[in-house]
Amino acid sequence: MNYILFDDYSRNNLLPLTFLRPVADLRFGILTIREKWEKMLNVKTSSLTEEYLSIKYPMVKGANNILINGSVCPSPELVKEIATLKPNEALLSQDSIIALHVIAEDLDKIGEGDTEGIIEIETKSPFTKINYPWEIYAKNAEAIAADFEFLTKGKTSATISSSNKLTAPEMIFIEEGAVVENVILNASEGPIYIGKNAQIWEGSVIRGPFALCNDAIVKMQSIIYGATTIGPFAKIGGEIENSVIMGYSNKPHCGYLGNSVVGQWCNIAAGTNVANLNNTYATVKVWNYPQEKFIDTGQQFCGLIMGDHSKTGINTMFNTGSVVGVNSNVFGHGYQRNFVSSFMWGGPAGYSAYVIHKALDTAMHVLKRRGVDLTEAELEIFRSVYEMTAGNARL
Repeated sequence: MNYILFDDYSRNNLLPLTFLRPVADLRFGILTIREKWEKMLNVKTSSLTEEYLSIKYPMVKGANNILINGSVCPSPELVKEIATLKPNEALLSQDSIIALHVIAEDLDKIGEGDTEGIIEIETKSPFTKINYPWEIYAKNAEAIAADFEFLTKGKTSATISSSNKLTAPEMIFIEEGAVVENVILNASEGPIYIGKNAQIWEGSVIRGPFALCNDAIVKMQSIIYGATTIGPFAKIGGEIENSVIMGYSNKPHCGYLGNSVVGQWCNIAAGTNVANLNNTYATVKVWNYPQEKFIDTGQQFCGLIMGDHSKTGINTMFNTGSVVGVNSNVFGHGYQRNFVSSFMWGGPAGYSAYVIHKALDTAMHVLKRRGVDLTEAELEIFRSVYEMTAGNARL
């Protein structure tokens, strides 16, 4: 059986986090949604996504194909239901398609939106679906718990150094190669997972649920509250609460980040602070790309949503419900706008367009520092996003 993860309507609502990736490649809990499906199904998947993303994420066709909604997280019950689907049968929940069995000759019709002749079956399994950016941090506690149970079942944690102070050690799991010394770990409110070759430096205080992915680093005297995920190869410090930081991003210095989602290859400079609660205690509104306006999140706590490759200057301040697009550089005295589009340069004193060749040059330098090359496909995706976001500049 061939498995394909597809983007549904949630993809545009999840912008700017999905400008450079399919929905399934968002990190949520310990793993990305794609990693959850691939580990649970024990298969490799491909993607049905936007045309401009397909040069990096091409769809692989098979004789028999199971299309799975990339914004839906797997569970053992859901996997069993999907396994019983016959050709032209779809698993639904209200108005959302969860999965669909399609033979090769009908696959192109599905990609064009033709679902004639499909037999609909209502799912009986509970599941988690991500429709908006703030749901990534709001539902992160349950996602960490589910991934922790799946990843550690039947496994034994590496030895935890006696230099650490532990609460609920049975809920703390450390992979081989991780280094954790002179740290306080409290898993009484949720599990703590430390990935391979990850490091937590001395003096840090961490409360679960918490996930530190492979090769990531928590610097000295960091303060981290659950439910927080730090992606692979990220470097973080300061104070972080209920946030998800994707892979290769840095927040290495003092400053507060709460109820936020930060994309890959971002850099949050020293003294950057994010407000996550309105003075009125009202629910927070954030910029929504499809509606082109600020919408109510229903969340009392909401900080920063930042797209990939964006950066801040020293002592940058963000108000509640701030959204920064892809590859923007924001800095300067005073609060930033609540919505900064992609490829922007500046701050409260004024913004200008970030010239594409300069933005790409910076991105290439950033990746090379970590021994990673920016591929021609990725460069083409950058150019596509640059063109499609030009109208959002609001200079």
